[in-house]
Amino acid sequence: MSSRLLEVLFAFTPEQPHLSLAEIVRKTGLPHATVRRLVVELSSAEALSRRDDGRFTIGLRLWRLGTLAPLTESLRTAAQPFIEDLYTALHQHVQLAVLEGEQAVIIERLSAPAALGLVSQVGGRLPLHCSGVGKVLLSHGGAELVESVLSGPLRRYTPQTTVDTAALRKELADCRLTGTATVREELTPGADSVATRIMDGQGRVVAALSVVVRSGSVSHQAVLPTVIASGLGLSRRLGWHPGIKASSVVH
Repeated sequence: MSSRLLEVLFAFTPEQPHLSLAEIVRKTGLPHATVRRLVVELSSAEALSRRDDGRFTIGLRLWRLGTLAPLTESLRTAAQPFIEDLYTALHQHVQLAVLEGEQAVIIERLSAPAALGLVSQVGGRLPLHCSGVGKVLLSHGGAELVESVLSGPLRRYTPQTTVDTAALRKELADCRLTGTATVREELTPGADSVATRIMDGQGRVVAALSVVVRSGSVSHQAVLPTVIASGLGLSRRLGWHPGIKASSVVH
């Protein structure tokens, strides 16, 4: 029963935060009667909430539980002033992401009202091979992760997406050396990203910080020092200092 409850909860995603009973049935593949019973049970426990239109969302009680996740919450708290400073200086999208499986998950973002529209949001997932934060996390993820990602199909999101494995290996090697990645319209047309790594006291890469700007609106070389400085400042907050070498990413 517990695994089926989780199947229902995991049917909700940042892209589909509101689901009808029929949509939950389709996404889980469970019998309609089973889903109905589980939804009633989850709603009674305030893990799900029913809207006026009859669709369901994650309930407040479950959301509060999610905020207790130690890694993301401590990172978000430590990163907040650096994200706010980047946002104030650049008035663009500023986001913090961590590695989960073979994707990057956005755990915090600040966006200016006039900034370029993006499809992803907090809790959303980004591909590792063509997003700024993704390339930072992938480059420090170890040989096994790199081989797994590069050996699989690499989706071409735009005409600019790099899907050539030799070119990607070179980019990842450069990223390991510099701790930064620059992406030009590889994931979203008209959007560029400048990203840097975040390290803890052991030198482990625990996250990636990036600024997403409209293509051609600012010079990447002008943005990069500010992003790097913020990344190093946050890393120092987490215990890193210049004598500690960067190592593999925290999975």
